[in-house]
Amino acid sequence: MTEATQYGFYVDSTKCTGCKACHVSCKDRQGNEIRNNTNPEQNGVPALNGVTWRRVYEYGGGQWTEGQNGCFEQSVFAYYMSIGCNHCSEPVCVKACPTGAMHKRREDGLVHVAQDLCIGCESCARACPYDAPQIDRERKVMTKCDGCFERIADGRKPVCVESCPLRALDFDTMDNLRAKYGNGDGHIAPLPPESITSPNLIIKANVNGGQGGDILNPTEV
Repeated sequence: MTEATQYGFYVDSTKCTGCKACHVSCKDRQGNEIRNNTNPEQNGVPALNGVTWRRVYEYGGGQWTEGQNGCFEQSVFAYYMSIGCNHCSEPVCVKACPTGAMHKRREDGLVHVAQDLCIGCESCARACPYDAPQIDRERKVMTKCDGCFERIADGRKPVCVESCPLRALDFDTMDNLRAKYGNGDGHIAPLPPESITSPNLIIKANVNGGQGGDILNPTEV
């Protein structure tokens, strides 16, 4: 799929401390977008159970070994990955949607949901290896990261990028991101292979980052 303009994310996993500021700020905006527009009298951030557009995953590994002298050595490590929708160039969620509700915008390459067309079948959620589409069970419609398109139109960054205290996230056109950061280090665990969806995501890998290949499952991470 060729787009006139394609926006995407950059993630520096060498900087991410797992503080979840991006996660929380995204959740706050998500509450405003999903609930306050339809129920402005509701106070506070709605629970929206199970709906988290941006998530921070902790990935760890390594082992302990005992030497001949009885001393132990270890190679234990852990690092964090902040992941949302990657607004893929070949989005399997769009292909899986039976109604055309899930679609890719030509003007910016962002993947959006036309909620008036969504029937809540969750085909897109089952197809996506990044767990990006997430169902609002109360309204029975699909939701997902929309790239903070209204902020982009005002010349601002997505709320997750602006909230990161370590500046581990960035968002721009893919041409600008590649000019600034290069092509990155490819997907690292626990991310799936890039070949599935051609994600618009550039990653600077943690020194312990191993090759990606797993499909994200929040119950296992």
